[in-house]
Amino acid sequence: MHDILRTIVDQKHKEVERLQSQYSIDDLKKAKHFHRTCYSAKAAITTDNNSGIISEFKRQSPKKGPINADADIRYVIQSYQKANVSVVSVLSDTHFFGAHNTDFEIARECLNIPLLRKDFIISPYQIYQTKAMGADMILLIAAILTPKEVLDMSRIAKDLGLEILLEIHDESELEHINPLIDLVGINNRNLKDFYVDLNHSIRLSRQIPDRFVKVAESGIQGEDNIRFLKSNGFQAFLIGEHFMKQEDPGKACSELIQNLSL
Repeated sequence: MHDILRTIVDQKHKEVERLQSQYSIDDLKKAKHFHRTCYSAKAAITTDNNSGIISEFKRQSPKKGPINADADIRYVIQSYQKANVSVVSVLSDTHFFGAHNTDFEIARECLNIPLLRKDFIISPYQIYQTKAMGADMILLIAAILTPKEVLDMSRIAKDLGLEILLEIHDESELEHINPLIDLVGINNRNLKDFYVDLNHSIRLSRQIPDRFVKVAESGIQGEDNIRFLKSNGFQAFLIGEHFMKQEDPGKACSELIQNLSL
């Protein structure tokens, strides 16, 4: 595991331990969103004439620091939805990604499309928490989980009505894919040197059965990248930093989607 991931995971274990001491799973089941019926990200992405864009709200990153620390989440999220994105992703990690405690709650309030909770899930407890927060889809990262942990957490997520995006980085993580997974995301960025290689992702995607929705993640800079990836079997494109570093992320997102339809 790369050093930054190990640091994040160590911190996440501390967070989960603290949260469990404050709120039990039974407490989480009483949350207002816990029993809502989730939107389907898979259906949204595969519907005809859908953009396939998963637009992300991200204030900062551990590597690059602040990206758009003062962004108004309500305005950005609503702008994403108006731009006709398929799914919205919101970072919920405060320590490393600068999320505000109210970010996810505001996003759920604003949206009537699928919402992905983007975080580092290392415990089944967080899946119940994700459902209570009002998410429709959960991210599982192969680099920080064993194949058995992915399967066990996938079962819990499915029982709760959540869809699952599994993120992989290389061939060694293909064994993490199980039949319960809905979407497989391939991170274009090498975790060791952070180099972005779209061709690496394409080679890896060819080893993934077509029954899984394939998502390209990280380093996507514009419509040319998307057209290239789409022509090679990708159906969805998770884009955060490219939008968030703009003065108006929602406008940048809208322009990209409009250009893709030309």
